[in-house]
Amino acid sequence: MISAHLNANGVPAAYDGPVWTTEEVRELYDVIGFMAPFVAVRRREDGQRGTLTFVHSPRVYFDFVPTT
Repeated sequence: MISAHLNANGVPAAYDGPVWTTEEVRELYDVIGFMAPFVAVRRREDGQRGTLTFVHSPRVYFDFVPTT
């Protein structure tokens, strides 16, 4: 049963941004490291470092937060 606060992918229902598959993340970001539920990444487009949040099943990534 999915919580009322999560959508069908397990992403918080209030989140209103892009959601990426593993393949899409590999195209857009270089993965630096991870500690569930976060992944440290560098955005290929401009080199900006930040984090993504992910859920396991199905594996999707969302909520890029740049680091300062």
